[in-house]
Amino acid sequence: MTTSTTNIQPWLHVIGVGESGLKSLGTEALDVLNQADIIIGGERHHRLTKGFTAKRIKWPSPFSTMIGKIGEFRPKNVAILVTGDPLWYSAGALLAREWPSEEIKFYPQLSAFQLACSKMGWSIPDVDKITVHGRPVEQVIPWFRPYNNLAVLTADSKCPSKIANLLKEKGYGASKLTVLGELGGPNESMIQGLADSWKLTEENHAIPEFHTLCIECIPTEKEDILPSPPGLPDDAFVSDGNFTKKEIRSLTVNSLNPGKNKILWDLGCGCGSVGIEWLLLSFNGRAYGVEKNQKRCTMAQSNAMKLGAPRFSITCGLSSDLISTFPDPDAVFIGGGLEPDLVQVAMDRLKPYGCLVANSVTLESEAVLVDLQKEFGGTLTRIAISRSRTLGKLTTWNQLLPVTQWMVQK
Repeated sequence: MTTSTTNIQPWLHVIGVGESGLKSLGTEALDVLNQADIIIGGERHHRLTKGFTAKRIKWPSPFSTMIGKIGEFRPKNVAILVTGDPLWYSAGALLAREWPSEEIKFYPQLSAFQLACSKMGWSIPDVDKITVHGRPVEQVIPWFRPYNNLAVLTADSKCPSKIANLLKEKGYGASKLTVLGELGGPNESMIQGLADSWKLTEENHAIPEFHTLCIECIPTEKEDILPSPPGLPDDAFVSDGNFTKKEIRSLTVNSLNPGKNKILWDLGCGCGSVGIEWLLLSFNGRAYGVEKNQKRCTMAQSNAMKLGAPRFSITCGLSSDLISTFPDPDAVFIGGGLEPDLVQVAMDRLKPYGCLVANSVTLESEAVLVDLQKEFGGTLTRIAISRSRTLGKLTTWNQLLPVTQWMVQK
């Protein structure tokens, strides 16, 4: 076995800083700051690390606009200050995608999640760790589950109130909220209250801007609690009645193979039911929906926010006009407007090992699927679902429209 070596030395140093400032840093990180030509960080980071001669630059907002400028500083020694672990919901991941690993070095600090779980006495692997910093607060909704524990990185002092309101709306008004402010620093604080009465808690306590929010999800109203996807009840969606029903939706979402960081095209998305459930099962995924009916488009946008899928981008128009603006997908669902030319473009753009799924309920569209299966391969499946219903004093079956599903993997 041979071992390759490189003479390239890191010029970009990403340093995690704790609330105790310089006291939180090890000898190696302090040496880097002493030798740095440029130190980049937020106002808070600069305040916690005074005493160095390097040129100071404040982060812009959003931080991504700084990426191109950082490259201009090379080969000067550049130190970037972040909070906690640079590679856990922080700028480190973005920087790591821009420069080779041999040019960048990370100096991790205890993360906010570790500090928060320690304060709460929670086992870290048993806690769902999420962020709404720089993201829509509705992104936390899918994690509301009975007796689930959450640690949430927030954006500001208003976040706990917004999340408390969401908890109440979703039937979790009895949930316990703990705001842990400036963990690890001299001004560390803890504020606790219930979602139902959080407004009163805020009236009696000043919520710190910089904090981690811990949530113990406790259900209040059983009828308000939604099951885990796939297979959300049909009445969870605002619709005009024409959309993929629960049982078919579950099978369709499964065929679309949801997964971490994936991208979905939902063409003819209707009220958004398939795209939303796919997103709820695709951590950090994104979905791009197209719907030509403006009313349904509005319904889809409302459903996405209400059910915790804010990463669903929905546009009113024709799929053939819009898909050129979308990133290449890992999965494509065609729920309406099935056309061979559209399928060809989708297959061309589909990533390797990606899948395309199309459903039909008419003989005409089924004939199109048969021809497409002959051309592209894949499988055809006939799905027939019946639900029980009362018939006088008795019970009988009510059959839903049978669906033909075509699924092909690239």
